[in-house]
Amino acid sequence: MFRSLIKPSILPSPASFSLLHPASRPIIPLAFQQRHLFHTTNSTMVRVLLTGGSGFIAAHVLDELLEQGHSVVTTVRTQEKADKIKEAHPKVGKDKLDFAIVEDIAQEGAFDKAVVSDPPFEAVIHTASPFHFNIQTSVQKDLLDPAIIGTTGILKSVKKSAPSVKRVVITSSFASIVDGNKGTAPDYTYSEKDWNPITKEEAPQNAGNGYRASKTFAERAAWDFVEQENPNFSLATMCPPLVLGPIIHSLTGLDALNTSNQRIRNIIQGKCKEELPAGAPYLFVDVRDLARAHVLAMEKPDAANKRFFIVAGHFNSQDIAEIVRKNFKEYQDALPPKDIKSGGYPEEGVYKADNSRAAKVLGLKYISLEKSIVDTVKSLQAAGA
Repeated sequence: MFRSLIKPSILPSPASFSLLHPASRPIIPLAFQQRHLFHTTNSTMVRVLLTGGSGFIAAHVLDELLEQGHSVVTTVRTQEKADKIKEAHPKVGKDKLDFAIVEDIAQEGAFDKAVVSDPPFEAVIHTASPFHFNIQTSVQKDLLDPAIIGTTGILKSVKKSAPSVKRVVITSSFASIVDGNKGTAPDYTYSEKDWNPITKEEAPQNAGNGYRASKTFAERAAWDFVEQENPNFSLATMCPPLVLGPIIHSLTGLDALNTSNQRIRNIIQGKCKEELPAGAPYLFVDVRDLARAHVLAMEKPDAANKRFFIVAGHFNSQDIAEIVRKNFKEYQDALPPKDIKSGGYPEEGVYKADNSRAAKVLGLKYISLEKSIVDTVKSLQAAGA
């Protein structure tokens, strides 16, 4: 599972990714779980509402859904975004791919119309949530409100207007798991049992806190809703760390490049010759694996009311630079020297991760860091990098 590029003195052993202790989520009564199982197989077509369809992760989730034969309505902010998605899937008919305009997910009742469909929806995959540190107005308005109100809003709309929905899958984050107070915690193993302890008072202090709080509070709100409101649907949440992988450039391009892939673009463009960015969060997953995890969590009955830590392994910025050096001769002059001191692992080491639940329940296997970086660079080249 681990690559030779990672320093053995710092890297946790492969066994740390398959520890046997049970990873838990917020307690949902067993009777509730049994009443809300979502029975389907990969060969059964499901009518799905996918939110935020032009986003980096959602674009890959959409591809995976269509590839598996499901019928999708995806929400977008504008008709222009809908047109771009349609252009990226020219052979897909309206019965398999349609659109709903939701201009502002933080508005009350934003999803009320979107959740109504003929034929009715059977599942919802909610990916629409900000991942950036660019505060235009305030942490509350730019990060917390879209994440928290968007998440609780769609759950309310589904319960009220889409009783046919039996499974909701929500994109959360490692940010809702990791405890910043622990530092790099080389002796600690994170899993689904962990929650970020960030408080409402700490959230507005800076953009980083705001992002971590937005993911933590939104996911907690989702679990609280399921426990308190007893809806017809079961819930699954995805908690990935840094998400790398190829962009679908017809949708995003370099101007709207996702935050995770910006470091790869900066490395190949020579912006990191003197100093590589820090490797935090030191864990990654390829976007295609994450997309597949979303769809599997929608399809599999055993994923009901479970939290999933979707992580492939460790990485740092030195790893990325060396993979580029090995595979792309045209960037040799843009890369930092091999002995650069920045962008590696901290001397004290880094935390471990237990991804055993995703392997056991979803059967998930992972793309290597090298393939992820190579495919990402090729996609950036196609987009004009």
